[in-house]
Amino acid sequence: MENKYQRVKDSLKEAILSGKYPIDEKLPTETELMEQFKVSRYTIRRAVGDLETEHFIYRIQGGGMFVQDWHKDWTTENDSKMIGVITTHIADYIFPRIIYGLDEVISDSGYSMLLGNTRNNHDRERKHLINMLNSKVAGLIIEPTQSALPNPNMDLYQEIKDDQIPVLFINAAYPQLDFPYVNTADTKTEKKLVEYLLGMGHESILGIFQVDDIQGVNRMNGFVQAYQEHPDISYKSNLIMYQSGDDFERITSRVASYIDSTDRPTAIACYNDQLAIPVMSYVKSRGLRVPQDISIVGFDNYQMSQYMSPGLTTLNHVKDVMGEDAGRMMLQLLNKQPVQSITYEPDLIVRQSTAAPKHVD
Repeated sequence: MENKYQRVKDSLKEAILSGKYPIDEKLPTETELMEQFKVSRYTIRRAVGDLETEHFIYRIQGGGMFVQDWHKDWTTENDSKMIGVITTHIADYIFPRIIYGLDEVISDSGYSMLLGNTRNNHDRERKHLINMLNSKVAGLIIEPTQSALPNPNMDLYQEIKDDQIPVLFINAAYPQLDFPYVNTADTKTEKKLVEYLLGMGHESILGIFQVDDIQGVNRMNGFVQAYQEHPDISYKSNLIMYQSGDDFERITSRVASYIDSTDRPTAIACYNDQLAIPVMSYVKSRGLRVPQDISIVGFDNYQMSQYMSPGLTTLNHVKDVMGEDAGRMMLQLLNKQPVQSITYEPDLIVRQSTAAPKHVD
């Protein structure tokens, strides 16, 4: 359990790092802080003493406490060789390959990584951003958290921007910020995937997309755009939208309502392979065959997708390449060189999870 002194210190530090208390602004008095945090004068003095040692606070005798220029001479004083990397997931799915490619590049230039995992949660994103600022990293590589929703951490991002800390986004970007990025042409390539299914003769396709991340919204838009070019059958399209915190059972209950209907879809397009794999298992558990009864496609070419039975048709996510490009771009930013954002167009990988529907000869 966090003690009172640490709670006061962390709260004041967060307020300073987020810009609530700008540089050289006078802080509340010890008495005011005692009342605010409901702690003793000793606790306040201990917390403030630590922040003074760490150059977040300075005192003027008889004048009170003020915010120190804690990011002054960032690169020359600190000369950090640490790059902060914040992703929504670190240990699973596509991220280990991205991080591997990134490390291959930055380690050759003497840099190492400080990793943070938000689990697609804004509160955790905030904690990691503060930790990165506190650690005075040289630069930040960030996968935005719940990128399709309003972000409560824009105050920290504005502070990062004001401090001119190099930042690079991966997989998505916050539209309010003009940091460079590496991402995937999600709308265009999802449209290509759905057009592939339509070209096989599938008319009724169920799309399942995560809509709190901009990648999911863009892929859903690609699904819709493909049907817009086939207005005669667009009424046969179906959509399920979910968020990252939803239980899989909640999703499958919606899937069940479609596959139990008399005019069930002949194909399912999933947000990514991480969803497609359990959806395939669920469909098979209901006594349906893949692809004879229902074709299933994913996105990202997750390593396990090729070993499924049947192998999963998907779109390739250039994980290692993305990591390597992100590493090179970050080194350019650290050297104050201009960079151009990169958008990849994944190739379609056809495996055994797709086939023409039964009614097509």
